[in-house]
Amino acid sequence: MTILVLGATGATGELLVAQLLGRGEEVRAVVRSPDRLQLELRQCVNLSYTTASLLDLSDERLQELTAGCDAVASCLGHNLTLRGVFGQPRRLVTDAVRRVCRAIEANQPERPVKFVLMSSAGVRNRDLDEPLTTGERAVLALLRTLVPPHADNEQAADYLRTQVGQSSKFIEWCAVRPDSLTHADEVSPCTLHESPTRSALFNPGRTSRINVGHAMTRLIVDDELWTNWRGRMPVVYNAE
Repeated sequence: MTILVLGATGATGELLVAQLLGRGEEVRAVVRSPDRLQLELRQCVNLSYTTASLLDLSDERLQELTAGCDAVASCLGHNLTLRGVFGQPRRLVTDAVRRVCRAIEANQPERPVKFVLMSSAGVRNRDLDEPLTTGERAVLALLRTLVPPHADNEQAADYLRTQVGQSSKFIEWCAVRPDSLTHADEVSPCTLHESPTRSALFNPGRTSRINVGHAMTRLIVDDELWTNWRGRMPVVYNAE
C-alpha cells in the first residue's frame, strides 16, 4: 500500500510512520523539517518526503502527492506553545483535511482512498447522541471560544462527517479519538469504543501515542477492521 502521512514529524506521526514502514508499506510525507525525522526513518527506501508546509502547497502539487495513494493519515496538530495554540494557522487541521480531500476527489481514484484522522476524545461525534453534563457543556463552550486548536479539531471531524459523508465515491474516512496522550516505548493492548466511556474533561482515560499509531496502522491495512469502523469515530483507550 501507499500511504500519505500528514504531521509525520510530530510525536504521534513519527510513530505511525515507523509502524507503517516496519510493515513494508510505501510512505509519503510532507515535512517542514526533515531533520526532525529519525535518521533510520529518513534512510528507509520506502519513505519519500516533500519538504514544505502543507498549506503552502498548490492544489496541483497536492493532487500529485495523493495520486496513487491507498490511504491518507493525518496526525496534524498544534504545538503546545503560545504561538502554536494562539498563532496562525488557526485552522491547520481543518484546512489540511479539506484541501487533501479535494485533491483526492480531483484525482477521481478507481477505489476509495482511506482517510484516517487523529482527533481527540474531547471532540464529539455529532452523528450520535453522546451525552454531556451541564459542566462539560460549559467547559467545551469555553474551549471552543478561547482555545483555537479545540475548535479546529471539531471542524476537521465535522468536515469528514458532513462534507465527505457516508456516500463519497472517492473517500472513506475514520476519525480516531484518543484520550489523554501518554508516552510508551511499546505497543500495548488497547480498546476501541463507539463513544467515550468516561469524561474526557473530568475523568479522562489514557492512550499511549504508540497505541494511537498502532490503531491507525491497523485501520489502514486491515480491511475487515476498516469495514467495521469506516464513517465512524472510535475512541481509543489503553486497556486497563
